[in-house]
Amino acid sequence: MGLSGGGAADSLDAHSPVSTTDIARVLNLYEGLLYRDENYELHPLLATRATASPDARIWTVDLRTDVTFHDGRPMTGRDVAATFRRITDPKDPKTGASSLAILDQVVVLNDFKVEFRLNTPTATFDDSLGQYSLGIVPEDYDPANPIGTGPFIYRSFSPGRSSLFARNEQYWRGGNEPYLDELEILNFNDNDALINALLSTQVDAIGQIPLALLEVIDADPRIGILNSETGMWMPFSMRVDKPPFNDKRVRQAFRLAVDREQMIEQVLSGNGRVGNDLYSPFDPGYASHLPQRVQDISKAKELLAEAGYPNGLSVELVTAPIQAGAVEAAQVFAEQAAAAGIKVNLRRVDTTTFFGDGYLQWDFAQSFWYTRNFLPQVNNSSLPTSPFNETHWDHPEFAQLVAMATASVDPEKRNRLISQAQEIEYDEGGYIIWGHPNQADAYQQYVAGLVPSRTGLALSGFEFRRVWLGKVL
Repeated sequence: MGLSGGGAADSLDAHSPVSTTDIARVLNLYEGLLYRDENYELHPLLATRATASPDARIWTVDLRTDVTFHDGRPMTGRDVAATFRRITDPKDPKTGASSLAILDQVVVLNDFKVEFRLNTPTATFDDSLGQYSLGIVPEDYDPANPIGTGPFIYRSFSPGRSSLFARNEQYWRGGNEPYLDELEILNFNDNDALINALLSTQVDAIGQIPLALLEVIDADPRIGILNSETGMWMPFSMRVDKPPFNDKRVRQAFRLAVDREQMIEQVLSGNGRVGNDLYSPFDPGYASHLPQRVQDISKAKELLAEAGYPNGLSVELVTAPIQAGAVEAAQVFAEQAAAAGIKVNLRRVDTTTFFGDGYLQWDFAQSFWYTRNFLPQVNNSSLPTSPFNETHWDHPEFAQLVAMATASVDPEKRNRLISQAQEIEYDEGGYIIWGHPNQADAYQQYVAGLVPSRTGLALSGFEFRRVWLGKVL
């Protein structure tokens, strides 16, 4: 299968996925205790159940008893405890550490039962355990020799180019999964090369095709299209601690400069839903009562004048092909913003540079996020302690509401608090969330087992365990 992006910084580390190709690899090498299926419903995976104490301070997790690592050793509670020690190591915290700040200790009760002891009541801790960056690894895990429990076993890896995996003959799911003997993930530098690889049958499937090319590719009778509605988002990020974006009036003006409907049509060819500067649209606490933000050029100019820019302003927007449609979105935004007196100078870099030393330092840039519910997303992107706080958002009232929602065992109260926190982001936040793109992938007609996925992850959430190669009749 082929994917755009990736580079020299690509990794096989279970707990540090950044690029799309990183995520594809970790989801086939490793598995978490719980996971989100294609309907975005939470299910046990290496766990059989996760149960909260009445005050939600202790979560007891029962483990499957029939799981072995790729080297044949059984997975036990000791491996689970070691995994979470590694992720939360204060000297080298991994991607998922921010969502585990509430975790004090993992206690091994026996080989197949562990307790997660938290420092604050957390009624949605099972959601946190369902993140793809929390794969269970053995006690002596070494990312240079990546051993997990997933459906495929590591064979070779060339960062930025390719990775090769073989069928896990001892995979615990049974039922002959995975069906494929071999999985190879190829990196491509641009979408043209990616699509040409599919059309020339160099690859069997590709992820994240440009939505503008959907009809053209679908016209080829050899090719099938997978088009999934998702909660993913591809925002513009404004650093709220740097001028001009440290003035919320400027941030509001930039949001009002966007014609969201036009963005959906021009960037996504209509394959997506309009966004309202809020993430997590599938969360039960999503603030759906807030009015839909629409383009208002006169109000944008008025806000800029109040902020000290009566003649408009000039900004640099850093863009890269980090996700299908990202560069196109930057180009359309630049055209739209000009009407409000905003001159946008595009600085295009490659994906490796974008996610290099400058990442999290750009004043005005882009990003992409897959479907998450609100609290896990906040922990990843919207707190001072978040590993990917792209906007450098630090809002005490917002953080207090998040803390209260996290601790609330009453779902109705928790949803109200989430909604209130989202109101603050709607008014003052540093993200321009113009839409929720569909996820479109393409595959040769002989590829079977792919299904639409709301997760936003390509090709059925990269669940290649369920894929097989058949015959075209």
